[in-house]
Amino acid sequence: MNIQLTTVAFFNPVQESIHSVEVKMRSAANGYNPDLKAALDHLLSSGGKRIRPAVALLTGRMLGADEERLITLAAAIELLHTATLVHDDLIDGSLLRRGIPTLNSQWSPAATVLTGDYIFARAAEMASATGSVEVMQVFSRTLSTIVSGEISQLFRRDTGSIREDYYKRIYAKTASMFELATTASALLSPMCEDALEPVRSFGYGIGMAFQIVDDVLDFSGEQEQIGKPVASDLRQGLITLPTIYYLESEPDDPDLSLALNGVLYDETRLTRLTHDIRSSGAIEKSIKEAGQHIARALDALEDLPQNVEHQALEDLANYVIQRHY
Repeated sequence: MNIQLTTVAFFNPVQESIHSVEVKMRSAANGYNPDLKAALDHLLSSGGKRIRPAVALLTGRMLGADEERLITLAAAIELLHTATLVHDDLIDGSLLRRGIPTLNSQWSPAATVLTGDYIFARAAEMASATGSVEVMQVFSRTLSTIVSGEISQLFRRDTGSIREDYYKRIYAKTASMFELATTASALLSPMCEDALEPVRSFGYGIGMAFQIVDDVLDFSGEQEQIGKPVASDLRQGLITLPTIYYLESEPDDPDLSLALNGVLYDETRLTRLTHDIRSSGAIEKSIKEAGQHIARALDALEDLPQNVEHQALEDLANYVIQRHY
């Protein structure tokens, strides 16, 4: 686990449980091909933040859910997240993630795909071990949403609304998983009926904000900090919120036109466009929008039990936006 993040306040109430989640995830390859175990150990040792398990544990504890079922759920969610990263790295041709070689940089595409499939299957099996049909239903819907989002990204169509397409993409990619973490935990709790919609709204809000901040860091962070080249999304032809804000203020920028058409391969033009986006106010507008998502997420929590876990979820929400600073 990323040791630095364990010092963040919101991890404190669930620190021991996060360790139990780690153990359960690593057990997912027991009794199977030893290469699968080696691959899973490699993936789980690559510095993941474990924010999604923390969200699940804190939400469930806040609402009085059973601890063992929460640990199983949290492990299933993080395995699902891990499996999506395996396939994402292969699709994107990424050779590094957080500065560590990806699985596809060492294995064939076939072996990488099969490993991702295996982790998906084990994640689903763990989700089923919670004993809740409703949890399995939301788990399956989330996986469908993620895959549909990836397919939409691969087969991009001009829908006439770049901004709307962006929101749909980041919901599928990121926010849906945070929604899963909060709603599935609520489904395991005795407060399910009253808490389900508030925690769903909370998960949606922090998930949307999380991805917006990631997209901001793609422009404003250093390569060492974000673990990939600056403006890597733009290099891949992906239009994120800072670029959208820049487009709205500078629609005639010729470099931007090339980027929108996926043909901006010149490094000088790319560097110039990145600089122009950074200095246009688009970063600040994007952070403000992420902050609005966080504000709505915190409002959704207001009437839920006031306890240590509630405060930790508030701290987590504030951390999501503060990663920019």
